[in-house]
Amino acid sequence: MVILSVSFLIFSHLAPLALAEEHYESMGDKGGQMAFDLVILRPMGIIATALGSITYVISLPFSIPGGNQDEAYQKLVSDPADYTFQRPLGEM
Repeated sequence: MVILSVSFLIFSHLAPLALAEEHYESMGDKGGQMAFDLVILRPMGIIATALGSITYVISLPFSIPGGNQDEAYQKLVSDPADYTFQRPLGEM
């Protein structure tokens, strides 16, 4: 009886941790992904959009004669802008 009582006292404080872990696993890591997206990925996307726009303007004398200015715009400006401003927060 003493061993049972001592083991109950030792392990009873672990039950709330197990319940909390189960709740955390069911929630997923969406909050962490949203924070990472907001603090790291969105500012990098803004920088990529700005640098892509500058690169697109510089590439125009070469892409217009080649006939691929629409493709250059898509890859250098539109894709980074869509990634930064169109997708939901936390979706990577």
